[in-house]
Amino acid sequence: MQRLIENIRVAFQSLYASKLRAFLTMLGIIIGVGAVITVMAVGAGAQQSILSNIQSMGTNLITVSPGRGNTQFRQGGGPGGFDVFDAARGGNQNQQSARGELYLTDYQAVKDNATTISGVAAVISRAATVAYMGASSQISITASTEDIFGIRNYKLDQGNLFNSGDVTEASPVAVIGSQVVSDYFGKSDVIGEVIKINGQNFTVVGTLQATGTLQQDNVVIIPITTGQIKFFGDKTVNDLVVQSQSKDTVDQTIAEVTNILKQQHQIAMGQPNDFDVRSQTQMLQTISTITNTLSFALAGIAAISLLVGGIGIMNIMFVSVTERTREIGIRKSIGAKNRDVLTQFLTESIVLSVLGGILGILFAVLLSFVLQKFAGLSAVITVFPIVLSVCFSTAIGVIFGIFPAMRAARLNPIEALRYE
Repeated sequence: MQRLIENIRVAFQSLYASKLRAFLTMLGIIIGVGAVITVMAVGAGAQQSILSNIQSMGTNLITVSPGRGNTQFRQGGGPGGFDVFDAARGGNQNQQSARGELYLTDYQAVKDNATTISGVAAVISRAATVAYMGASSQISITASTEDIFGIRNYKLDQGNLFNSGDVTEASPVAVIGSQVVSDYFGKSDVIGEVIKINGQNFTVVGTLQATGTLQQDNVVIIPITTGQIKFFGDKTVNDLVVQSQSKDTVDQTIAEVTNILKQQHQIAMGQPNDFDVRSQTQMLQTISTITNTLSFALAGIAAISLLVGGIGIMNIMFVSVTERTREIGIRKSIGAKNRDVLTQFLTESIVLSVLGGILGILFAVLLSFVLQKFAGLSAVITVFPIVLSVCFSTAIGVIFGIFPAMRAARLNPIEALRYE
């Protein structure tokens, strides 16, 4: 232990003697470690934010999305004949469309026949230009049925939510989030104000309480039939959002909804479904897998700079061996063995890389703070990337330091003493 401490002390003395060169050598390690930790921190922050938003909606939600399939002839906007919402659109029309689409008739079938659900909503989400008194910007527009407010846990702040009558009549009404209220109006009482969505007039009938998440606060919600008539020009919907009675009945609800939609879409036994049904748990697992894979891929790219730093360490250690050839000869002539010289130069290489790793961690903390403060990115630094980076930088010190250390240990003491 005493010899190890002495080797570390000598290593620091050697590095201090050429401070600028040591810092430039460590720079590759500092940048590499900082980049790896920062990338993984941003990935962890993004994952945490996304998962938090999804979990805030409830763990008993199920999303039905359009799938793939062949084409078939449908009447009234979907399988099952007459569309109950056609009265709001001026009558029943035949159309031929691709299988794998969802319609309001699918929503109505699930609502009427599912016994394990507490709610279901049809949803169309698109970006649109919202304008009021000269101010305008692109905002996410959610066109949905009246059930969406209870399913997504929206809380009314002022006014009223639109109801089933507004959906049936395709009323030009809107419920807006707290962010929209502050951005456009600059006042709290906005009930009865008229906003333009893609040039169409909509009366604000209600506002929502702030949730703290931009996804739910910066939103305009309108009746789904109004959106279909004024903006989208077809009868399809993006998704069905189904709320199971509890998290314990999610699997039962998935099976029930699947059977109902199979009948709606006239899918024969053994044929693949033309829709996808996923629970919140499955979505959370998928998102976690994607974000983890992306974070590790980006961290792997950032780690390339660690290899560059390792090459820098090897280069500077070779230079150090050459500069200290006479010192090595003196040490070996007074009794130092090959392993002593090897240990000394290897210790210097490891100290150089570990010190670079520590400075890299500090650089990552600073960079994460800057990204949070000025770029609005959420960065969560965890123990794993720190340990991984330090271990990797230490390994680089060993791997790239062993060759210069071996060269120093193999020097002939007589030839080393003659070196000028």
